[in-house]
Amino acid sequence: MKIKTRLVATVSALALALAMSAAFAKADKATYMKTFAEAKMWQKKAASVGGEWRDIGKFLKQAEAAAKKGDYDTAVKLAAKARFQGEMGYKQALEQKNAGPRF
Repeated sequence: MKIKTRLVATVSALALALAMSAAFAKADKATYMKTFAEAKMWQKKAASVGGEWRDIGKFLKQAEAAAKKGDYDTAVKLAAKARFQGEMGYKQALEQKNAGPRF
């Protein structure tokens, strides 16, 4: 099971890296809005199963502040971090929903 979890984490990290590199190449308001909306969706999804990670809200607030200043590169990076945490928090909560002590 540990190998499967590590494999999922590795593949997810690679997918995130590819998505982030594509997003950063053309960070504009539309890219920010799309990334931010996806992050909010994953945040809600993670919260629905009790898997919302600690920093999602912080990253979203920082992304909004950067976007208000017109710094879409930073805003997209922060929103992508929040999206990643939301997705991983959701997956972690589902994978570990039956976890408990083993006697």
